[in-house]
Amino acid sequence: MLDQLEHRILIEGFPEYADKEAEATAIRLFQIGVISGLLQTPEYAAAYDQAPVTRGTVTQQQADERMRFLLARQERIDRPSPPYVQAVLDEWSLRRPIGGPAVMVGQLAHLEKLAGLPNMTIQVAPLSLGEQRPFAHPVTLLTMPNRSLLGYSESHLRGHLERDAETLAGWAREYDRLQAEALPLAPSLELIRAVRKEFESAP
Repeated sequence: MLDQLEHRILIEGFPEYADKEAEATAIRLFQIGVISGLLQTPEYAAAYDQAPVTRGTVTQQQADERMRFLLARQERIDRPSPPYVQAVLDEWSLRRPIGGPAVMVGQLAHLEKLAGLPNMTIQVAPLSLGEQRPFAHPVTLLTMPNRSLLGYSESHLRGHLERDAETLAGWAREYDRLQAEALPLAPSLELIRAVRKEFESAP
């Protein structure tokens, strides 16, 4: 991974998670409001990370370091014998115009491509789920080589790597419910494609 200096630009708890993510044999993701980092295009990630630079909350150097860190993570899931990735994306993450229409067209086309990979499944949790959506925060479940389970969630300022077996069993049940209530694979892909076409026709 990147060295400790670069780790300082990440929220508390995330470097430890990233190290475990690199070892995982399966990754189950749920993301709200933004495309999961592992699935982002460089253009989308750059646009998302540029906003805090504009607001003055991080420096350009910090944003560049975050980008390098993200690309290093993405390389790990593109290695030979990659982990199996199951991603459920909140519908709003598809519609939130990060970087403008052109960036979103590229990002959604990238999701369509990823959905065709043998080690990747992508589903969409539609807005119509309303209060029935199980999670109110982003959640990741990692299956490790010894078949143990780790979890990760985060707030605005910090992340937390969860190891408690009882808590993780509850998260796994809720994730199973989320997958059951999300759109199936083909309708999810159809929605991603439909939203991409909406951005293509945007003025």
